[in-house]
Amino acid sequence: MSAVWIVDDDQSIRWVLEKAMGRVSLPVRSFASGDEALLALQGARPAVLVTDIRMPGRDGLSLLNRIRKDYPEIAVIVMTAFSDLSSTVAAFQRGAYDYLTKPFDIDAAVALIQRAVNEHGQKAPPVPQAEDDTLLESASNPEAYPAATQGIAKKALLQSASPAMQDVYRAIGRLAGSSATVLITGESGTGKELVARALHEHSARAKGPFVALNAAAIPKDLLEAELFGHERGAFTGAAQSRRGRFEEADGGTLFLDEIGDMPFELQTRLLRVLADGCFYRIGGSQAVKVDVRIVTATHQPLEQRVAQGQFREDLFHRLNVIRLRLPALRDRKEDIPALARLFLQNSAGSLGVPVRILEDDAMRALQAFDYPGNVRQLENICQWLSVMAPSQRVHARDLPPEVLEKDVRQPGEPFSDAAPGATAAGAAGGEPEQGGAGWLALLEEDVSGRLACNEPALMSSMLRDFEKVLIAAALRHTHGRRAEAAMRLGIGRNTLTRKCAELGLDDR
Repeated sequence: MSAVWIVDDDQSIRWVLEKAMGRVSLPVRSFASGDEALLALQGARPAVLVTDIRMPGRDGLSLLNRIRKDYPEIAVIVMTAFSDLSSTVAAFQRGAYDYLTKPFDIDAAVALIQRAVNEHGQKAPPVPQAEDDTLLESASNPEAYPAATQGIAKKALLQSASPAMQDVYRAIGRLAGSSATVLITGESGTGKELVARALHEHSARAKGPFVALNAAAIPKDLLEAELFGHERGAFTGAAQSRRGRFEEADGGTLFLDEIGDMPFELQTRLLRVLADGCFYRIGGSQAVKVDVRIVTATHQPLEQRVAQGQFREDLFHRLNVIRLRLPALRDRKEDIPALARLFLQNSAGSLGVPVRILEDDAMRALQAFDYPGNVRQLENICQWLSVMAPSQRVHARDLPPEVLEKDVRQPGEPFSDAAPGATAAGAAGGEPEQGGAGWLALLEEDVSGRLACNEPALMSSMLRDFEKVLIAAALRHTHGRRAEAAMRLGIGRNTLTRKCAELGLDDR
């Protein structure tokens, strides 16, 4: 009996894997189509079957479905050159052992196949079968995706060549049949809400509501009513009863964004709801019970906020059941060309202008930029180009200033509107610091002085001062335009609004 079967219409892939299996002494047999493999299964069984997803005739997901139904003892690994979320989730929902994205590292592929061979004797878990082949068709045909999923695709979450994003896809696939609480972490602009929506759309709750609430965007004195609702007359202005977000999400998913900014007193109420699924509306005496899956997200280090006494440790552990860490765009730069083309197409369609085409020098400049605002910032740049680029073909010289400055700054030098090479001090009329490191020396001197004076809570106070100076400078630079200031700082508009209120910048 051959330990490993390879199913792929690409002869070169079959040849490479055959040679690799031979080097580790694993018997191997290859097939050019899914139907050939199914025919051979009538007389033999492999320990592991490795199949491509997209093949003429019977595709890999259809083959996987048949094998999991008729031969559940076989471990199936799927391969795909189309690294999209829907195919990944469909593969895991159909019971795939794991999947490989082409082009794959051959050593990693061999290690995965060997692990599957070693584990193949374990009884495979039961796999829920769909009533029809809709899921298989949607995974093989992007045009068959449900409308909600197509909306996510437009935001460029569903396709990525990045290994880091592949890990996220795997996690979403494995979580598809679960109601486990998920905590999504990552910098602002990395697509945390899109991942939350994908978790919902690919779960058993997909037909239920998806309700999102940003804890940082709502004043803390209104946040409790937003979450839990209120009864008529509960407070001034409560002219009628109102359901909160928990009730609206009953039977579905509640996404709580920026959970790290939730007021401490509300964290206690949230913990109780997570524990027993019951709560009271403000001013209410009747307990309300809901069935809600909780997905939360934050760009803040919650462990640090717990240590500082700003976030309840028991709530943190309740939320941190499954953690998905989203990579920054600078850590998945191989995705930038495809993302940029997609965003340029989208913005051209919405603005009614020709699609801008990036020349090689422009693409190189975009890939060299670090994107403090992540995917959201790249989308904003593409919208800017659709309006501001002087011609349809975009060269590096046509890119916005923040991208061009990347090539002329020295390490550690801040962005400014001064001439290339000038520091912030020079732009303000003072003596320029060489190499942009002068402010760091002044900062170190200030910290040392405060430490010598035993100033308490130094980290908290200095971070507040730093944020205040940074945001005030950005607002001056953009003449008070908050959306533009938020983009330049690489944070969300809601985050900037909240910070302005907290730091007293609204009073200026």
